[in-house]
Amino acid sequence: MNDEEAAPATAAAAPPHVLFVCFPSQGHVNPTLRLAKRLAAKGLHVTCCTTSGVGAQLAAAASTSGVLSSGRDDGVRVGRGRVRFEFMDDHGNEKEDLLRYLATSAPAAFAELLGRQAAAGRPVACVVGNPFLPWAVDVAADAGVPSAVLWVQSCAVFSLYYHYASGLVELPPEDDPGARVALPGLPPLSAAEVPSFLLPSNPFKLFTEAVLGQFRNIGRASWVFVNSFSELERDVLAALPGVTPRPPQLIPVGPLIELEEDGGAAVRGDMIKAADDCVGWLDTQAPRSVVYASVGSIVVLSADEVAEMAHGLASTGRPFLWVVRPDTRPLLPEGFLNAVAGRGTVVPWSPQERVLAHPATACFLTHCGWNSTLETVAAGVPVVAFPQWGDQCTDAKFLVEELGMGVRLRAPLRREAVREAVDAAVAGPEADAMLSSARSCSAAARAAVAPGGSSDRQVQAFVDEVMRRASGGQAAEVTSSG
Repeated sequence: MNDEEAAPATAAAAPPHVLFVCFPSQGHVNPTLRLAKRLAAKGLHVTCCTTSGVGAQLAAAASTSGVLSSGRDDGVRVGRGRVRFEFMDDHGNEKEDLLRYLATSAPAAFAELLGRQAAAGRPVACVVGNPFLPWAVDVAADAGVPSAVLWVQSCAVFSLYYHYASGLVELPPEDDPGARVALPGLPPLSAAEVPSFLLPSNPFKLFTEAVLGQFRNIGRASWVFVNSFSELERDVLAALPGVTPRPPQLIPVGPLIELEEDGGAAVRGDMIKAADDCVGWLDTQAPRSVVYASVGSIVVLSADEVAEMAHGLASTGRPFLWVVRPDTRPLLPEGFLNAVAGRGTVVPWSPQERVLAHPATACFLTHCGWNSTLETVAAGVPVVAFPQWGDQCTDAKFLVEELGMGVRLRAPLRREAVREAVDAAVAGPEADAMLSSARSCSAAARAAVAPGGSSDRQVQAFVDEVMRRASGGQAAEVTSSG
């Protein structure tokens, strides 16, 4: 009797187990956990792994921190599956120390953690890593476990990194603002519009080495998922298969936004506790009246920039909700909070998707990180784009010029420019067209993740394939058909 014939005589077989390993930053934790929840909602057992420092931050910010206990066997139910957590001791808090740990000690720690899963009766059917952790694919291969990569930036940025890593492109010189690079499926880009990690002036060399390292072994992964959707980046998705050497096939599974049917409230990836009263305050404001401003979890503004932003938001004459992280709050101008009381609200963190979806929100002043970009696309909110570094530069180009969803706010930051940009996005001559474009993009994004949508089909195909493999069935290919 073979295993498949014997299976019905046993207790219900445990669902296949997928193990995610995630770079320890907010911009990676959010899409990783959201994809994990979508897989669990469709019946898989999922473990999310990152460093212990992030685990402590998640637990401190969560209202239900018990589900974030490392190694908790049952985890939390999400749809038809479960999500649980494991954390690796990161042995330090400084950024340089953390990056060294991730490059040197973390692979062995992850291999040991992977082995423990089988010993605990939950063998891993697939490992899913993400950029900056290229070794996850190798650890999985050494253990004989199939692997996937979740690319947490855009398809356009993937193409730029791939061409660069493969020696297929020469980027424009930084001192020639008129020079452009042209890649298949992308608009011409200046040096200021490509990911800054690829430029000679980039100070974050360890980040560059880590992300380019992913392209040296990405061919070992069976799947390359991307946090995007076919309808948003159709041109680049169509062009990539024609590149030589041919890159791996991208499988769009986004936008990876919170979906209530996937246990949106059960477990979240916030590393800073969100202010509870944001939505209540928005409820008191008029429709499309509030300027929402946030530069995310990592961007650091100087004292002068914080002051200019503060005075600029106040000078718009509009109510505003401004996320100022605890590390930045001491830089606020003296007396500013009292001066704007009743009209402006400053919070350490926000439930961003709920804020963007609120009818009172008129525009989003954003650093254009890819998560924030997709969240505002999904919400249909026009933007004031204020990119700083990394892929934000490319994202801003697409939001403003390709999608027509907003305006640019350029450095050096000045209060008058903040006011003018907000006015242009909310009430300027092109404001109605920007809003229309934003709402059109929102409809496409929501359709992609709805049951039977383009991205939902890709997630379901992966779940089906993992289940087939776990039951001894013939492997089938997950494609990126729209």
